[in-house]
Amino acid sequence: MTQFSVPWNPRALRTYPGFPAKAVGGAVLLGLVAAAGQWATRRYLAGHPAGTLLLVIGPALTALGLLGAALVVKTWRAWGPILLRLALPLFVGAIIGTCFLTWGVNLLFEWVRVDLAVRADDPAVHGYFGAALSLVELERALPALPTWVCGLIWTLQFPLVRDVISLLAIVGLFNVIPVFLIWWERKVAGRIQSRLGPMRVGGWHGWAQSFADGIKLVLKEDLIPRDADSVLFRLAPYLAIVPSLLAFIALPFGVTYVFRELDVALIFVLAMLGIEVVGVILAGWASNNKWSVYGAMREACQMVSYEIPMGMALLVPIVCVGSLSLRVIGEAQSGGWFAWLAFSNPFAFVAFVSYYIASLASCKRAPFDLPEAESELVAGFHTEYSGFRWALFFFAEYAAMFVVCGLATALFLGGWGSPLPASWSGKVTEWFGTGLLARGVSGLLIAGPIWFMAKCLFLLYVQIWLRWTLPRIRIDQVLYACVQVLLPLTMLLLLGATLWTWASTSSSWTWGWIAAATNWVLGLLGMGFALVFPVIALYGFYHRRRLVGNLVVDPLPGA
Repeated sequence: MTQFSVPWNPRALRTYPGFPAKAVGGAVLLGLVAAAGQWATRRYLAGHPAGTLLLVIGPALTALGLLGAALVVKTWRAWGPILLRLALPLFVGAIIGTCFLTWGVNLLFEWVRVDLAVRADDPAVHGYFGAALSLVELERALPALPTWVCGLIWTLQFPLVRDVISLLAIVGLFNVIPVFLIWWERKVAGRIQSRLGPMRVGGWHGWAQSFADGIKLVLKEDLIPRDADSVLFRLAPYLAIVPSLLAFIALPFGVTYVFRELDVALIFVLAMLGIEVVGVILAGWASNNKWSVYGAMREACQMVSYEIPMGMALLVPIVCVGSLSLRVIGEAQSGGWFAWLAFSNPFAFVAFVSYYIASLASCKRAPFDLPEAESELVAGFHTEYSGFRWALFFFAEYAAMFVVCGLATALFLGGWGSPLPASWSGKVTEWFGTGLLARGVSGLLIAGPIWFMAKCLFLLYVQIWLRWTLPRIRIDQVLYACVQVLLPLTMLLLLGATLWTWASTSSSWTWGWIAAATNWVLGLLGMGFALVFPVIALYGFYHRRRLVGNLVVDPLPGA
């Protein structure tokens, strides 16, 4: 099917011709309410920030939202075709704009928390609700800004408000990542199988296909089997998706880009991933379906088996750095490619590979996708699920994929640091000074959330590549690979990393030479592996007309 119909498509918009006029009328009414609230706040509430927020800022922002909705409905005929033609520039622009918006909000939080607080007349005296600055002090310190802007800045003094804004950003990222990964996996799978993948919905390479699928799933009927345990059947999808969301709370995207800095962040993330697996087991058992139960039993076997070698592999960077904090471990790897823990010693290098293999089993990814083996178990643990609840399992799987790749990035691949050497940091300060420009250049070249996301996307691509390349193995082979291969291997790696760390404290010149040579060899080996992927991709793109299948023809018109 190349088209889809939903209740809010353009044809449905034409059935509500009076919406723009009603929206404009409501916006005007709210504007009058905001003006009256401004006068009442000044006259009767002495400029109380709570009154400004509820009576002025709230109605004003709602009025702006109504005006925007009216503009969209009124002019959709004009900008609809433009969006289809400019899909790629808009996609790239949205990514760049999101990066700048995130950086700007972080700078705003830092300015309010550090710089603006020192402008109080008496730091020992707090304003409304314990704020460091009252609204009057803010207006006196920032005379060029209107009152309603000062009211917004006043609210940012409270940690609760900053936490709510950061949590909304995390929830937004949590929803965007699965949508993008679903589309990306379908495109990669198509290319591997000499197909084009989604090409229709949205125009440019079918970028809106995931949104169309999501709308379809939400509109589907939610069925519950008659003999299923209805309470547990409903609870299972939430036990799968909520822990995946909570894992993002302790995952650091940068030095300051973390919702909660925990001293035991690694243990917290692993605990959340373990609860996500419990939701899968519960879904299979509560469905009262033999295929679902088989899938749940397989997931229980994989969880009990692979959680142990995965955790022991993650102990290697902890031994090397001496901390459970993901931020501390990430900062310990600053200094460029050869400072990353994966290349620091051979035991850490093999531990990274072992962890990555175990993480595939933890996320139910091929060749360890036995809990949902379609060729054997219909759909495994989610056979009886449909619509929205089935989509929750899908989102939980892709979110968990990102979390395990984030752990690998933070613990083994330098975290948010770039491959460039540490000497470049001094060059940036020398060339650009210490202002905002220098901080922006340093975030792009030296260390920043963009590097963290890029490394995670690379590891995610490898997961997708493996799924559509390797065949599914049997359950006995899955358990053999864990119990008799990975488990003893990770035990030896932990022992070897401990001895290597102990030996590195020695001041022996011979040991220092051996450690430096090993670091260079492993770094060059990893560099060669990383360069293989873009070289193969460029080769395939250049010779794409020689490939069999539909890739020898040009893409569809308009795509």
